[in-house]
Amino acid sequence: MPHPQSSSGPRVTLTGVPVSDGEAGPYGIATGPDGALWFTKVHEGSVGRVSPRGGVSSYPLASADSGPTVIVAGPGDGALWFTEYKGHRIGRIAADGTVDSFALPTPQCGPYGIAAGGDGAVWFTEMNTDRIGRITTDGEVIEFLLPPTVAGGYPSAIAAGPDGERMWFTLNLANAVGSIRTDGSDIEIHPLPTPDAGPVGITAGPDGAMWFVEIGAGQIGRIDADGGIREFPLPDRTSRPHALVTGGDGALWFTEWGANRVGRITADGSRIDEYAIPSPASEPHGIALGADGALWVAMETGSLARVGIA
Repeated sequence: MPHPQSSSGPRVTLTGVPVSDGEAGPYGIATGPDGALWFTKVHEGSVGRVSPRGGVSSYPLASADSGPTVIVAGPGDGALWFTEYKGHRIGRIAADGTVDSFALPTPQCGPYGIAAGGDGAVWFTEMNTDRIGRITTDGEVIEFLLPPTVAGGYPSAIAAGPDGERMWFTLNLANAVGSIRTDGSDIEIHPLPTPDAGPVGITAGPDGAMWFVEIGAGQIGRIDADGGIREFPLPDRTSRPHALVTGGDGALWFTEWGANRVGRITADGSRIDEYAIPSPASEPHGIALGADGALWVAMETGSLARVGIA
């Protein structure tokens, strides 16, 4: 049943869509080139799909223990790409459900974040080995070691910059945001002002800057092309924001994993609104802009949430 909510911001309607049992763990979510919603089930070792008409499908991976995490539409190849955190592989699933999986050169690397780059390749983070990886649509992999100053920094999420020439990534334990040119050169590291902020999700904003969440500090951050950083504290600093995306309304929308809410911040940072998810303790993680103009959230307890904006 839809649950309308309103605050000082836009009126929204939250609707739950069950997609698995409570053990499968929907985690990452993306809109595919086919207009469907694709999501990972981290505990089940599978990828799910919700068609534009609402039909739910599931595609098992070769290993139930591979830990598929973040998923993203590929760079024009008509497929979805995802990380297998526990399997230490990069996966690809075609629109017909055909799955390919690519081993990575560095053992036990723990790939997590993934994004399509402006160079026609797919980029990913390796949380366990201080590396940023690049894989072509043919499966060729190259890895780039980060500077020793951020050793053990836990590179987490990654996203393409608005210029298409750089990839931006968060360093969760190094308390920094970094970037790398798509030719693998010129790695830059930008420390955050707030200690132990724990940045995770990152995305390109509508204002030409990169936006990210600080799960440890309960803040939303913004970094411009020159490395200038602004931070915006959330009303609940213990809400543990996790992922974010630019919405169709030109604002940034984010999940609050620790508070069971979805949040919104305007692109000038002047207003933050929060919306409670009706189902208790739903563990909201990934968030994506759907083909229908709504925001969609993957909730680890077995559902997706549709956030319709009035």
